[in-house]
Amino acid sequence: MENNLSTSKPHYEILDGLRGVAAIVVLIFHIFESFTLDPYIKFANHGYLAVDFFFVLSGFVIGYAYDERWKKMSFGNFFKRRLIRLHPMVVMGMILGALLFYFGASPEFSLIAGVPVWKLLLYTVLGILLIPTPPSIDIRGWQEMYTLDAPCWSLFFEYIANILYGLFIRKFSTKVLAVFVFLAACATIHLIITTTGDVSGGWTFNVAHFRIGFTRLIYPFFAGLLLFRIGKLTKLNKAFLWCSLLLLAVFFCPRIGDHAHFWMNGIYESVVIIVVFPLVVYMGASGEVKGKYASKVCKFLGDISYPVYIVNYPIIYIWTGYISKTKYTFAESYWVALLVFVSVIALSYACLKLYDLPVRNWLQNRNRKMV
Repeated sequence: MENNLSTSKPHYEILDGLRGVAAIVVLIFHIFESFTLDPYIKFANHGYLAVDFFFVLSGFVIGYAYDERWKKMSFGNFFKRRLIRLHPMVVMGMILGALLFYFGASPEFSLIAGVPVWKLLLYTVLGILLIPTPPSIDIRGWQEMYTLDAPCWSLFFEYIANILYGLFIRKFSTKVLAVFVFLAACATIHLIITTTGDVSGGWTFNVAHFRIGFTRLIYPFFAGLLLFRIGKLTKLNKAFLWCSLLLLAVFFCPRIGDHAHFWMNGIYESVVIIVVFPLVVYMGASGEVKGKYASKVCKFLGDISYPVYIVNYPIIYIWTGYISKTKYTFAESYWVALLVFVSVIALSYACLKLYDLPVRNWLQNRNRKMV
């Protein structure tokens, strides 16, 4: 989830705002997911597709920020920049996840209560280093590769994309990149249509989920890069409004088809990932923010997008335990849900201002002195 283009180039303000819209949908999706895991009746049913949208954005922004800088930049310096941008919040997410871990201890989470402190500290260190753990040694029971902060699975794959880009794919000609992206699109369609009719997955460290995660990564990320290289931007009025509405329509669309016709939902998600998300990024990059209020909204949404994505799940663990224990419906617990929503936004903003920005600025200054 790239959120900072470069030190010299201006931001695409609308893309920043759209990233924030998608991050807030992820938060809403996670809040409502606590009431049911049935994919046919979830609220914000396709909210998980926000990850695929993030990958398209990241690919586009990586091309914008770095494609023209390789004559003066080594792979090592590039990856340092990526670590400085992404990893401070990974560290925060894991520490926050560890601190809140035992608050989720209850009969519904039988593997939590008996976890010794040394093991929790070990998982904190592994998470900070972004080293995934297999289900066989899971300490929560949810089969997550990062049991203290599950969404970090997508950061694992984002780092893979950055490594592939920095070492190899940045050197691809536009034609070769187009062929690569086409093959990745075919792999995406095959995965979705022939399995469960959706791309939900990638957070467990096993062969099946690695295939899902890697497939979810390769097309969107490098389609975003290709879009940057070939896209001829035009002026589009009210781009942020139209793009936001389109995203919300995609994310809140109910699941299509039934258990016997899961391929119908697969077609929908294939079209969304392959066509709609690149189109939204193109529209967003083509638009212009007019007015101080609109600019402030896009900036705020862009600023909190990455922190919201990272810090929401440690709190969602507590929320899910509460719903599991009380068996409350949303109507009976909406005020707690609202409190969770507001708390995540407030915590994200605090992390941004008090931790993420200061740490990144310090690391960037240190990196400049070492170059």
